[in-house]
Amino acid sequence: GRTTLPSLLGEAGYTTGVVGKWQLGLGDGPIDWNTDVRPGPNEIGFDYHFLIPATGDRTPCVYLEQGRVVDHDPADPIEVSYGKRIGDAPSGKERPDLLKHMWSHGHDQTIVNGISRIGWMTGGEKARWIDEDMADVITTKAVSFIEKNKNEPFFLYFSTHDIHVPRVPHSRFVGSSGMGARGDAIVQMDWCVGQLVEKLESAGLTDDTLIIFTSDNGPVLDDGYVDEANEKLGDHKPAAHFRAGKYAKFEGGTRVPFVVKWPGHVEAGTTSDKLFSQVDMAATLSSLVGISIPDGDCEDSQIQLASLLGKPSLGRSHMIHEAHNGLALRLGKWKYIPRGNSRDGLGPWTTAQFKNNGALYDLAKDESETKDLADERTDVLDEMMDLLEKLKAKPSSQ
Repeated sequence: GRTTLPSLLGEAGYTTGVVGKWQLGLGDGPIDWNTDVRPGPNEIGFDYHFLIPATGDRTPCVYLEQGRVVDHDPADPIEVSYGKRIGDAPSGKERPDLLKHMWSHGHDQTIVNGISRIGWMTGGEKARWIDEDMADVITTKAVSFIEKNKNEPFFLYFSTHDIHVPRVPHSRFVGSSGMGARGDAIVQMDWCVGQLVEKLESAGLTDDTLIIFTSDNGPVLDDGYVDEANEKLGDHKPAAHFRAGKYAKFEGGTRVPFVVKWPGHVEAGTTSDKLFSQVDMAATLSSLVGISIPDGDCEDSQIQLASLLGKPSLGRSHMIHEAHNGLALRLGKWKYIPRGNSRDGLGPWTTAQFKNNGALYDLAKDESETKDLADERTDVLDEMMDLLEKLKAKPSSQ
């Protein structure tokens, strides 16, 4: 029932599509994977979808196109469970000898393509994906979407699987990085993006297309499979000087790459230090195409078009960060992490504990979040504690 970015762009005459990883929920209650799976992307504003229904490490290990499982065989019905075990096939925990890609934690249930996953699945043998082909499959679908819609305005959300686990790149990328499966998956991801850019160039759409490359969280090493992510890391620091990574409230977890390309509108080689949130995409891109958001919708999204295009701007004054087990708040140069815990490190993790009223960092002087100023700057701490409570109650209150 919510207004979404694709629904807003649809109002402006854009054909909208999503291809790739979709971890935003499908259906309404228990899902029958043998019929139309709805509601889904089409019901929230997308005209077209081709999905990895959740993530590559979860069942069902099938593709979903326009609400239907691709290559579904009615004679081999699909059943999925995240609770009670189903089927009599051995699990990854019971038969590690059947695995070509060993799990390290949590990914030890149904085996598909020699890789055990989170969750149970029976049936759908013909429809099951081959991990090594996944990048090719979704990239081909994304390129086809561009080709089909190149003569009219379109919006494509291309959600790569790489470098999510399991990291199983195609054979042509294996060994390409010298940093194991994780490094090779990064090279494969770069190829995927390159294919889309080349398609835009060959279609003569480069100057008319705004390209945004970003991520859903910071980096992680061992995230459930044995793939030498830690052993092959060497001197590389995936999060640079920022603390921690995926699942963390620290900057390494919530500060992500955000690269914008639009010839004639965004100056190449420039950077911006303005505060910008992916939440702002709805209001910002709607403003760009001349669509107003209805009152009360997308209430935490702000128009930050100048920041997006690298123009002089104030940027956001504040931003809520959401991580694995709670919230944090940025206000100008200040970062507040409430009382509680946060994962630390890049996997395997340690735990950072914030007692009393939480932690406070001055990111202008300490981007690595090493010096807690909560006891020294109680005035700032009180202000941020109050603001976070107001924003939780009503996002547009500030």
